[in-house]
Amino acid sequence: MDREHDQLTPATLAVALGRPERAPGAPVVEPVTFTSTYLAGGPVNYARVGNPTWTALEDVIGGLESGDALTFASGLAAIDAVLSLVPMGGRVVAPAHSYNGTTGLLTEMAGEGRLEVSAVDISDTAAVLAQLDGADLLYIESPTNPMMEVADLPALVREARARGIVTAVDNTFATPLLQTPLADGVDIVVHSATKYLSGHSDVLLGALVTAPTDPGRELHARLLTRRSLHGAIPGPMEAWIVLRGIRTLSVRLERACASAAELVDRLSAHPAVTRVRYPGLGAMIAVEVHGGADGADRVCAATSLWTHSTSLGGVESQLERRRAQPLEVETVPESLIRLSVGIEDVEDLWCDLAQALDQA
Repeated sequence: MDREHDQLTPATLAVALGRPERAPGAPVVEPVTFTSTYLAGGPVNYARVGNPTWTALEDVIGGLESGDALTFASGLAAIDAVLSLVPMGGRVVAPAHSYNGTTGLLTEMAGEGRLEVSAVDISDTAAVLAQLDGADLLYIESPTNPMMEVADLPALVREARARGIVTAVDNTFATPLLQTPLADGVDIVVHSATKYLSGHSDVLLGALVTAPTDPGRELHARLLTRRSLHGAIPGPMEAWIVLRGIRTLSVRLERACASAAELVDRLSAHPAVTRVRYPGLGAMIAVEVHGGADGADRVCAATSLWTHSTSLGGVESQLERRRAQPLEVETVPESLIRLSVGIEDVEDLWCDLAQALDQA
């Protein structure tokens, strides 16, 4: 990032970074580069190793997180690359509640004897610290999916670093606009760019960001090798779609967060809601409702504006009962509904949600 960008806000960086060089007649937007191979003599000779469209997107994500980014075919591919850093038979300390692709992958790898997992309540700092000795990786989600638990990142990272443990934080829910884990000393930041970064529910893509330090560059090189040799690369069109989506991240997130805060107040007062889980930031909410699984299913089925679907972070508001997903852990309440607040008018969102709760 050059000097003129050092003083820019993240909202501006999301728009300004990853642009073509300014020259008379040059395009304003980075074009999509479709090629499988390159002429000899340049820095890249084959498209599994690099693509200009990836580079533009990585410049933006890396700039927002103040690190060096790598993009992947999906968020889960990025998570798999992080777990590949754990030595054979090593141990991972991870949240008991997290994205079910993460827990599923950890369970599979543990079942194969590839690694051991210590599951913790990531919001209980003392409990996490008690598991750190002898661990190889501390994997954090904050807020967690779908329970909205929040970790004390500075405290956990400080203690992990003192023990020589690599730390990774899934920053999908918070985005770089609300939380910058590298500033707390985290080694690797994880994103499912499918969600808020792209923001339109039309693409799969993941990203990792490492610190611009000697240890961070070493991790970056290992992760790049993993991506190249295992082929977990994004397509250039997918990278371009996320690049376009990230330009509006700030305005989308500002609207969604404001609506989420308003909805939290109203949900807390609704008689059908037994508990509201909200971390105090972001646009993700979880509620528990009367009637157990049946009651939650009735709420999800009764909305007409809210989309009953399994993803999040799009411009459209989405909801689902998380325990309906086969990989969700059993400690997630059967009646829990995860809400991803979009950019629709908040009064329309509440009207639809309130009538669904009233029916349930």
